[in-house]
Amino acid sequence: MTAPRRPATGSQARAERTREAVIAETVRCILDEGFTPPSVRHITGRAGVTWGVVQYHFGDLDGLLMAVVDKGFGDLAETLADLPAFDEGMSTRTRTELIVDIVWRAFSSPVSMAALEILISTRGMRDSSANTHLAELMRHLNRLGSHLAEGLSAPKGAGIGNLIWATLRGLVVAQMVWPTPVDSSKELETLVDVLAAYIETEQPS
Repeated sequence: MTAPRRPATGSQARAERTREAVIAETVRCILDEGFTPPSVRHITGRAGVTWGVVQYHFGDLDGLLMAVVDKGFGDLAETLADLPAFDEGMSTRTRTELIVDIVWRAFSSPVSMAALEILISTRGMRDSSANTHLAELMRHLNRLGSHLAEGLSAPKGAGIGNLIWATLRGLVVAQMVWPTPVDSSKELETLVDVLAAYIETEQPS
């Protein structure tokens, strides 16, 4: 992967807007057309910028794709690290419903979906930074059980995180491959039911 030409200290507002615009257009391109991977010319044409702009900000196509992954997984990690506190007296099901909704919105955002598609398509070429993102994501998910149910053991909390990850990842993939929008509300409701019932059974009285 070629290093970007942009200085690390560059902080001009216009340059940052351009960088974000190229990332956003790359996300739209991947979600509209799938990951082939997209050509730089195609992305730059859609974004209305030149190849030199991509080199300046990202180095090359791989650098641009990893910028999408960085943003997608960074947003996910930020959401999982900053979950809201629960109101006193809130039921287990209501707490679970709140958390599943928040996490689902983060998982199903366009940039997160594009980041997942990139990781799936480039798994044979995945670099250490992508693996670091995945490891950080799993650490946050493993703490979800403890957030939902005080006193739940670490293995059981990790199991809740793994179930949420597996379910939402599957729903996101369905969103990506189906030609029309998919209504996942029933599946999400079932996930909430299963998690709430499990937590109420396993939580220390």
